[in-house]
Amino acid sequence: MNYITQNIDLTQGSVESKREEIKEYFNKTYELYEKLFDILNNDKAYYEKPCILRHPLIFYYAHTATFFINKLLLAKLIPNRINQKFESMFAVGVDEMSWDDLDEKHYNWPTIDEARSYRKEVKKRINNLIDTINFTMPIDWNSPMWNILMGIEHERIHIETSSVLIRQLEIKWIQENETFPYCLEDTNVPKNKLINVKGGKVSLGKKRDHFLYGWDNEYGKKDEDINNFLASQFLVSNKEFMEFVNDEGYTTNAYWGKEALAWREHNNAKYPQFWIKKSNGFMLRVMTKEISLPLSWPVEVNYLEAKAFCEWKSIKENKNIRMPNEAEYKALQIESNITDEHCVTQINANFNLERYASPCPVNFFKQGKFYDIVGNVWQWNETTFNGFKGFKTHPSYDDFSTPTFDGRHNLIKGGSWISTGNEIALHARYAFRRHFYQHAGFRYIEEQ
Repeated sequence: MNYITQNIDLTQGSVESKREEIKEYFNKTYELYEKLFDILNNDKAYYEKPCILRHPLIFYYAHTATFFINKLLLAKLIPNRINQKFESMFAVGVDEMSWDDLDEKHYNWPTIDEARSYRKEVKKRINNLIDTINFTMPIDWNSPMWNILMGIEHERIHIETSSVLIRQLEIKWIQENETFPYCLEDTNVPKNKLINVKGGKVSLGKKRDHFLYGWDNEYGKKDEDINNFLASQFLVSNKEFMEFVNDEGYTTNAYWGKEALAWREHNNAKYPQFWIKKSNGFMLRVMTKEISLPLSWPVEVNYLEAKAFCEWKSIKENKNIRMPNEAEYKALQIESNITDEHCVTQINANFNLERYASPCPVNFFKQGKFYDIVGNVWQWNETTFNGFKGFKTHPSYDDFSTPTFDGRHNLIKGGSWISTGNEIALHARYAFRRHFYQHAGFRYIEEQ
């Protein structure tokens, strides 16, 4: 089955054509999520914790289904629950914890067959609701259909976050899967260079009548004046980051701030998490295999590691090197002529599972003068997450964004190879704690 989809225009078309479009979007999303868990080679793997800060995988497998039921009940679009115990057990505890806050709770998880049966019941219920729900065009966030789209986009977020967890699971629990083929190429690594980007006034945020689904934090407005700056043509590659590692980057405290030092020492970090040190060099853990470290692929790190690299480079070159902020990233999109949504004008990029189920060389996808402004891996951003002027929460999901407005979450932009749906929309705004791993890397800029 082809699971590739495009974002849905919620302003054009008839009610019945849009009903069928949303139904297909739901079923492809739901089935792709389940296909992701086929990477596990044993049902026992569902009860393993890939990360000490997160639940076992069975929680995430069932969570997205319970989300549909809980949100649709809240919106009064369905009359009753399917399984009250599941819809409580799998509802909370998703958000990542602090790196030094261990989850010591014990849960009486159901069998995986019980969870599979539950997902089947939910799928049937949602398909029936899509077939019968009354709505009008255009669809906006006051529409009853918006709540179904909310569940679909929520599950698409978990396609990505669950793929990260599977990537962190011991390889003994993993099998290769033809739905998720990783890139087989590692090219000569291009030398990164800095390219001029014009400053000026940058407008952030989107209007309420935008034709795509959006999360609460995307709406509103913020204008920002930025200076001219230089930006790296490529994402930082494994080879470029290796220079930092080999130059005692992880042991030189001057490159690490207070928060970063505490994380580094607690985790005894000496190199990126997905790197595996062997006697003859490094391997890289992709989702389904351990492969020789492709030096031409973008490095995947957390914000703290990316920031330490920038500090190292600043000192080495006597320059002011850092990651871009949100407005500067928007300027990079404009400079690269990435101004149309992917569903309107196709973007040549490694995202939406259209290319690989892994990163690929940093010089494969050129966008204007740059490479990978969108796609390949997410890009860490200097902006601490918050809402725009005019921000308000949706009544069905009032805690989607607000828990991350705490000064401890940084923005990521651009999407990764497995980003789909809202994640690849131009206005998408997601944030994670600075110590957390996603399929995320970075590019750097030099202030002028």
